[in-house]
Amino acid sequence: MANLGVHKKKNNVEMSKRSSSSSPLSEDLNLDILAFILVRISIEERVGLVSLVCKNWLACVSGPYCWSEINIQDWCQKRDRSIEDVDMVAIKLMKHNRGSFRLLSATKLGITGFIYAAIWGINLKVLKIPMSEVTDKMVERHANSLVNLSVLDISFCFNITSKGIGEFGNNCKALIDLRRNSRYAMAKKVDESEAMVIANTISGLKKLEMCCESFTKLGLEAILTNCTTLSHLNITGCWNVTLEGDVLDKCLNLQFFNDP
Repeated sequence: MANLGVHKKKNNVEMSKRSSSSSPLSEDLNLDILAFILVRISIEERVGLVSLVCKNWLACVSGPYCWSEINIQDWCQKRDRSIEDVDMVAIKLMKHNRGSFRLLSATKLGITGFIYAAIWGINLKVLKIPMSEVTDKMVERHANSLVNLSVLDISFCFNITSKGIGEFGNNCKALIDLRRNSRYAMAKKVDESEAMVIANTISGLKKLEMCCESFTKLGLEAILTNCTTLSHLNITGCWNVTLEGDVLDKCLNLQFFNDP
């Protein structure tokens, strides 16, 4: 796969030698068991050198066996990857999986990558796409395909507003973990809209991260009142929030709490 790293020549030679005489163990090993082993290898090696070992290994990494979890966060962050590169790699891995992946994690996923994830993501439970280019319009069109989502990370997704969050909330009723971190709260005007839409549409949350957001005690109180199963809350950097009275008591009673 292009752009997934350059491997040393020595390693290529060693893998080529192995491919010429496959061991009986690798040929006979059940693909599910082999995948359980190969998922512990880096993605670069899985799509590159691993396929040279033998036909069985090639079949394993070419099919869905190794790709129930598509996590390319580390690869995305090694360099300043373009949105086009991230989409290309994510889509290729989703095609390998043939629509049965349960996790997709990629920084700077583009609109095309998100559309593919929605189309093929009926089994998707964890979607982590910080710094994505996804828009409210795309969420509105495709959130109804992501009904099994339980974990969603849309931190630093600046084209998604309270409207997009509401679409996720109205369509993804299994959501229990939401990460919606931002930045520079001190430079923002007070805005309760995201906190309110979370309180009104995602009341089953257990974990919530909203660092550096611009809501106040009013928005926090709505979340604490409606999200009765909430146990983990991180509002670091939310400088507009004043903790006092019942709101403070509820926060301190949570299992995990990071205050502003």
